[in-house]
Order: sequence, then C-alpha cells, then structure tokens
Amino acid sequence: MDYFLKVVTVGDMQENCVLIGNPETKELVIIDPGAEANRLKEEIKASGYKPVAILLTHGHFDHIGAVTELCLTYNVKVYAGEDEKELLSDPELNLSRGNGPEIKMSAGEWLTDEQVLVLGGMYITVLKTPGHTSGSISLFFPLWRLLVDGDLLFFESVGRTDFPTGDYQTLVDVIIDKLFGVLPLDTVVIPGHGPATSLEYEKRNNPYIAPEIAHRIQEMKRAGTYKKDDEGSSLNIKKTLKGDIKW
Repeated sequence: MDYFLKVVTVGDMQENCVLIGNPETKELVIIDPGAEANRLKEEIKASGYKPVAILLTHGHFDHIGAVTELCLTYNVKVYAGEDEKELLSDPELNLSRGNGPEIKMSAGEWLTDEQVLVLGGMYITVLKTPGHTSGSISLFFPLWRLLVDGDLLFFESVGRTDFPTGDYQTLVDVIIDKLFGVLPLDTVVIPGHGPATSLEYEKRNNPYIAPEIAHRIQEMKRAGTYKKDDEGSSLNIKKTLKGDIKW
C-alpha cells in the first residue's frame, strides 16, 4: 500500500516535522511539530488529509514548539514516551528556557516500549530508544519499513548527548542493538534533522557507529562467539518485536 509522506523543515534549528498519511482513510499523523505552526497548517490543508494525532519522539523545544497550536486547531491527542514526562514539563530540561517562550506540556497518552498504535488505519510500533534523552522513542511503520527516529541516528552522524538526560554509550548501544539488531536493514530512516538515510547505509558508513561494531566483532571473535547470520548481520542478534506485525 502506498503512503503519503511530507517532511517539512521548520524553525531556526531546521527540524524535520514529518507528516505521514494513509491514502485509504485520508488521515495523517503529525510527528514532531517543532515550529512554524501556520506553515504546517498550510501544508496539511494542501495535502487534503485530516490529522488524527500528534506524536513526539522526544521533548526538546525544537520538536514541540508548535504542538499547542496544532492541538487547538485539530483537537487531536498528543502521544509521547512514558519516560519523557519530566523533560516535557520542565523548560530547563526541554531547553525552551532561553530559546523563546518557555514550554511546559504533557501528553494525552504515554507510550510504552513495543506498543502498537493504530492511527488513521496505520500500524505504528513504538520503540524506546534512549540516548539523546532518556525518554526518546522511535516510530516504526512496518508496512512501509519506515522509521522516524527523532535525534537518535542521522545521516553519517548521531544525536547529541550533552543535554539533560542524554547518554552517549546508551545511544550507541540502542542504535546497534535495537535498530540494527531488530529492524530490517533496508528500513528508511527519517531523522529529526538533515536528510533521510537507511539502516543499512548507516551500519556500514556511520563514523560514530561502525568503529563500535568492529570492536564488538573483534571481542566476539576472541571469545569464539562470532557468527555471521544469513542476512550478513555482523552481530547475529536478529530478533522480532512482540505482536503480529510482519515485515
């Protein structure tokens, strides 16, 4: 099944707000509306799709700045990771203090790891992917092998971890174990900033991740536990998510 996809880059931080819609229902979800609410409303109107939800990958100001206005306009619920409650409600933690109006907000529904949402007829698997913030999540659309990952993994880069609740080793481990180790490597990744990429490309070329993979392989070879799987995964940790969604 085809899908509607529009990435609208907004605000001073050039953040990617992602609109993903189902052509059969003509409904869409808004992911990380960081700024420029009026421009986003124009894009949504032009699409002909009806918004049914706002989804947040994490709570930094440049990803949430237009949430309140869009909620009022479309009367939709906000979804966010269950571990992002404190950050969303604290202008110091979400970095809105000193970067424009201070933002304090909550979500209408707090999401758990591997929870499956059905919004607008679209299946969306929630993955807890901490590192950039402790409550960050990624949103996987299994039918289309599409991942919206916020500020976790970028084209040939990774998200910053020097902000409150960030942790670099956690971020690297999550990318290797939970993205590369669980999802199909041909998954297209739409990050919170910059161009789209794929898991396969980043696994081979990302300068922040490839050295860690090489190190792990060497350690496994020394321990005699290294085995290359049938799909060429260098870590042999292929798993499946809970539920009935197939890829």
